[in-house]
Amino acid sequence: MNNQDKNYEQLLEGPLRGLEPLEQEIFCNRLALFGEDVERPLRLLYGDRPDFETWRDHFLMIIARNYAERPSELRMLDMDRLAEDDWFQLPDMIGYVCYTERFAGDLPGVGEKIDYLKELGVTYLHLMPLLKPRPGANDGGYAVMDYRQVRDDLGTMDDLAALAKSLRENDISLCIDLVCNHTAKEHAWARQAMAGDADFQDYYLMFKDRELPDRYEQTVREIFPEFKSGSFTYYEEIDRWVWTTFNEFQWDLNYANPAVFGEMLDIMLYLANQGVEVLRLDAVAFMWKRLGTDCENQPEAHYILQAFRALSRVAAPGLLLKAEAIVPPPQLVPYLGQGEATNKECEVAYHNVFMVMLWSSLAEGKVALMTHALQKMPPIPSRTSWLTYVRCHDDIGWAVTEEDAAAVGLNGFLHRSFLSDFYSGRFPGTHARGATFQFNPRTNDRRISGSCASLAGLEKALGGEEVDRQAVDLAIRRILLIHSMILAFGGIPLLYMGDEIGLLNDYSYEEDPNLAADNRWIHRPFMDWQKAGERRDETRISGRIFQGLQGLIRARKDIFAYHAQAGAYPVWTHNEHIFGLIRESPRGRVLILGNFSDQSQTAPAYRLLELGFGGQLLDLVDGRLIPGWQDLRFEPYDFYWLRVN
Repeated sequence: MNNQDKNYEQLLEGPLRGLEPLEQEIFCNRLALFGEDVERPLRLLYGDRPDFETWRDHFLMIIARNYAERPSELRMLDMDRLAEDDWFQLPDMIGYVCYTERFAGDLPGVGEKIDYLKELGVTYLHLMPLLKPRPGANDGGYAVMDYRQVRDDLGTMDDLAALAKSLRENDISLCIDLVCNHTAKEHAWARQAMAGDADFQDYYLMFKDRELPDRYEQTVREIFPEFKSGSFTYYEEIDRWVWTTFNEFQWDLNYANPAVFGEMLDIMLYLANQGVEVLRLDAVAFMWKRLGTDCENQPEAHYILQAFRALSRVAAPGLLLKAEAIVPPPQLVPYLGQGEATNKECEVAYHNVFMVMLWSSLAEGKVALMTHALQKMPPIPSRTSWLTYVRCHDDIGWAVTEEDAAAVGLNGFLHRSFLSDFYSGRFPGTHARGATFQFNPRTNDRRISGSCASLAGLEKALGGEEVDRQAVDLAIRRILLIHSMILAFGGIPLLYMGDEIGLLNDYSYEEDPNLAADNRWIHRPFMDWQKAGERRDETRISGRIFQGLQGLIRARKDIFAYHAQAGAYPVWTHNEHIFGLIRESPRGRVLILGNFSDQSQTAPAYRLLELGFGGQLLDLVDGRLIPGWQDLRFEPYDFYWLRVN
């Protein structure tokens, strides 16, 4: 009997024992199918250990047990997802992101708002951190003290499972956060480590003196320089320096210890068995440390994700993994899989570059930098997808490289400074109202907080003694323009809660001592259901924005060329203010154009013809027929989705 047969026998006599023969066979067939994908990353991570096979068998026991415990309706969902494996790439995928308590109070409250989400066209709901965090300051919920419980004020794990079921019945997939780089210092593992348990101290990165921390500090960067200095915290109780990348109360996990990998794998599948369909894996770039590097994007971080992916595909193939890696393009695309790992790592990742370039183009009124930067982006694997967005819960860091800036005649340092000044309201004549986040005096890095509407000019337009109606109109045009771009680019577009009705910055966070030090709460407002109630009234600002977005979403769902597998090719339009993008595949061909200027512009007819869009064109947004033999005129912040009629 070979090792594989022994593994099957152990599983059949152990966790799979109570299942029907067909269910056992399904699991074993999947394990055989993905066996090589499981073995390769695990050997790269732990193959040098003499106890490697024992740990690998332990991981197989974990997935078998979770498969056996998986509810039957979720096993049916797995079969559906395998039959239609591009389900998350379809153009009808529309994401919505919110904090549970700020959107609807608690988890049962979210269930009562499903009709609202369906009216907007949402098919994917990301509820921001809801697993039980430490009390007090907790980095917006990213300092988790119990992965198997929900925040007390939001409900219970049973409430989460019930909500997931209700959403699924309404064709909405639930996404939640899994913080896999660190735990709160109050987590049970950390408490046992603090009590002196050597096994649990090995769950974290701890040092008896400053020798190694000082060497690491020479190359790692400070993430929150205003919150704390350095990446290590000393705890007198255990006489140890603990690696704390983000905050003193967040302890980095030690994935060199296979016990940590097994714990997180078990948690991941436990959450999948509650009906969670997408896990946003937080801070994945930081999961492995190597002396002499910045300790980000290390090869082992990718092996961890590849092993998570392969093992979860056996137990719960309906589960998607989303990489939260806000890193430069050369480091970003590998999180979707490259080389041997193509289509074998995470299925979705944030297109941070596109988000930054949208705001850069709005500030500058020109699109050369965006066109150049996007043209340089490498392709992604066929069975993966971008997440496109204009805002999220986090700050905006100006990911503009020196090389990209120089290629279009800009100075990278000066351009990043300009963007920080523009969106913090310092730049003369700016329409934006935002706040500087985490100023680093050593690098002059200044990130930005602010809601979409406030950054787009709506707050300023409404803030005078009299409403500036022209400025309001321009602000709404900006909001719809940048959303039209994320809806057309490809992948899963994410709408951040309140953006669909134009919610402004919320300054009330300053009154909460647990939030006051973190101005990212300025763009995490409570939902204004009174404004939402005006969403069908186009004489209201909230109605104009909601109806505009709803119309774009409705149009997108009928455009087969917006499938995520279709190519997305930025093109030069011969007008420095007009961005051009071609979506092309056997499913169709669409030209997306957007004017990022506050002045009227034209796209020359000869350029449309060169791009293959001559003759009569159909605008897929509103159904207008447009003569492609004439120069195409754009009002300020106007846009088109064009197909040859």
